[in-house]
Amino acid sequence: MRAEFGYCLPIFAVPGNAFFRTPNYAALDAATTLTAGRQADALGYDSLWVADHLMLGKDEAILEGWTTLAALAGCTSRAKLGIIHYSHPMRHPAMTAKMTATLDQLSGGRLIHFFDCGNNRREHTAYGLPWQEEAEERLARMEEALELTLALWGADQPLDFSGRYYHLQQALCKPAPMQQPHPPVWVGEAHPLMLDLCARRAQGWNTTPVPLPELDRRLAALSAACERVGRPFTEIKKSFETQILIAPDLAGLRRSLGQILARNPNPPADLAAFAQGQTDSLPASLTDTFLVGTPEQVATQLEVYLQRDIRHFLLWFMDAPDPAGLELFARAVLPRFR
Repeated sequence: MRAEFGYCLPIFAVPGNAFFRTPNYAALDAATTLTAGRQADALGYDSLWVADHLMLGKDEAILEGWTTLAALAGCTSRAKLGIIHYSHPMRHPAMTAKMTATLDQLSGGRLIHFFDCGNNRREHTAYGLPWQEEAEERLARMEEALELTLALWGADQPLDFSGRYYHLQQALCKPAPMQQPHPPVWVGEAHPLMLDLCARRAQGWNTTPVPLPELDRRLAALSAACERVGRPFTEIKKSFETQILIAPDLAGLRRSLGQILARNPNPPADLAAFAQGQTDSLPASLTDTFLVGTPEQVATQLEVYLQRDIRHFLLWFMDAPDPAGLELFARAVLPRFR
């Protein structure tokens, strides 16, 4: 079965938890990060993704998402471009509409607009940005922000917008996005209000790494949301965001995992046992939610998700910024799903 694969750029270094996103990136280097994005585009990855945070990782050092995406648009040529869980409270939705329309134009129609309601109170308050503690309130603002963005993208005449949270007077967004009727809108996670919004307004849905029973529960909830509004479940593109550790053989996996564990003074027992050669069994604490193994093992793991109609994978390579995993996956796994 065909699938698409996205590369998540390491725009921050390991943030303390050795198994969160980019655990082998000792210190952020902007040139190294951008090189990785260019390489993923050249290797045939279908999409390139950056996180949307203001303070994260070692020394709180993280590249700003939209700026990074604009740089990627200029130095790549084929992969789709997106921000993972774009935090709408960080930017007024009218400005978001203008920025995204411009990026879609400059990239030749490559934007995926992955919209979210914000999930990190600390960085919002640190930057003096608006924050609502209740998720329901943030989701209500997010839905209106999405409505405003879509209205501006499609407005041929000056637009007046009077909502509960946002107001515009005679606003135009020209040029409009290159993709028509508009760039695909994705949303993520499993809050009931988010699933309802996805069923009504989005073209894609993404989940972060969860065990298969929880993934099945989320997919069932999304299917039910689609049924409530009379929309075919198959119309929505499903994506799975996860971490991956891939090597040619068990010895290579042990070396890579050992390098990661060296940054963690108290590694989980099952990971340490595998890295030290005490067992050949892949650590369940990784394989329950991540892709881990040789190319053959990773391909087999992917089939489990494809059977659930997941067709796009957002991959955080655990050995990044070392390109070994990026290259091996492109060479030995990606062609199997083309």
